[in-house]
Amino acid sequence: MIDKKKIEQGVRLILEGIGEDGNREGLKDTPYRVSNMCEEIFGGYDLDPSVPMSRTFSSETGDIVIEKGIQFYSVCEHHLLPFFGTVSIGYVPDGKVVGLSKLARTVEIFARRAQIQEQMTTEIAEAIQEYLSPKGVIVVAKAEHMCMSMRGVKKPGTETMTYKTTGCFESDGELRKLFFSMLRNMD
Repeated sequence: MIDKKKIEQGVRLILEGIGEDGNREGLKDTPYRVSNMCEEIFGGYDLDPSVPMSRTFSSETGDIVIEKGIQFYSVCEHHLLPFFGTVSIGYVPDGKVVGLSKLARTVEIFARRAQIQEQMTTEIAEAIQEYLSPKGVIVVAKAEHMCMSMRGVKKPGTETMTYKTTGCFESDGELRKLFFSMLRNMD
């Protein structure tokens, strides 16, 4: 998916466009370095979210499973600037659970794409719902966006929170309250 040569050409044009000499010592290898970086930070396009969700274990629990504070780094599709923060996931199993590292891997797959936080939150929840088939899922993402912190309105430290629910979390307000209460108590 990643065309490193096109990225290198684009970086050369950006350097030229801002009035820099792309041949000076500090910049001559920058297009190559940026293309390598893009291969890493946009590597989620080449990953299938069904893979981490495919390793499940039988479980008779019907209680909420929560993983809190999964750190992520992503890139906003509007300005190609980073946004970063944490994702917390809750789900109610329906006969099977997934290894906790698999939830973090699922976050990583969607974070490593150019997108908006709202979409990332939804994609994570929908993938867990589709591939694990729990009774319900809730995903909460909190992030700081560099497009707000370092440009435009210039308000560093501002956090954006998004959440997405499916199944029983969507229909049961008391269950959502329980999830958020449990999150607060995990500190």
